Amino acid sequence: MKGTYSVNEIFYSLQGEGFWTGRPALFIRFAGCNLKCPFCDTLFQKGTSMDLLTIAAQIEAYESCGFVVLTGGEPSLQADEELCQMLHNKGLYIAMETNGTHAITNGVDWITCSPKSAFLPHALPVITQADEVKVIYDGIHEVSTCGINCKYQYLQPCDVGNDKKNRVIVQQAIHYVMEHPEWTLSLQMHKLVGIR
Repeated sequence: MKGTYSVNEIFYSLQGEGFWTGRPALFIRFAGCNLKCPFCDTLFQKGTSMDLLTIAAQIEAYESCGFVVLTGGEPSLQADEELCQMLHNKGLYIAMETNGTHAITNGVDWITCSPKSAFLPHALPVITQADEVKVIYDGIHEVSTCGINCKYQYLQPCDVGNDKKNRVIVQQAIHYVMEHPEWTLSLQMHKLVGIR
């Protein structure tokens, strides 16, 4: 058994992005990431050391939702087979949101890859397969799945922290999707409705 994980937070909310938008979910947000993206909206640096029993106790009240999202930071740096086994034993379907630059442990049921190599050229993904690819779109950088085979392709407007610029980027993303129908627009629903 691994021992401990550095966890930024555990909370219950609705999935706000991609294929599972709107679904109630437990979120386990791991601390730490191997990338420093300029638009990152997550305070992932700080974490609390937790073992499997502590994580299990913290999710118990909401595990009946049947769905857990491993996120970060970069969850693939910490999530392992022991964690996945514990979550499966609780009847949870496991989704992971990853930048794809690190191998993913066995036991993850759904992989969402958000490649960042358009913004950070050194951050090429090492994974070749995902259930969905979610590209952050700023209207400037190239849109690509980075060679990852996937069932679904989402284009998500980048939140640059400026409402006026954000509206422009959303309109550009809508135009791009309409011109490239292999992509589907993904908005950050949780921000639009004011939840975590």
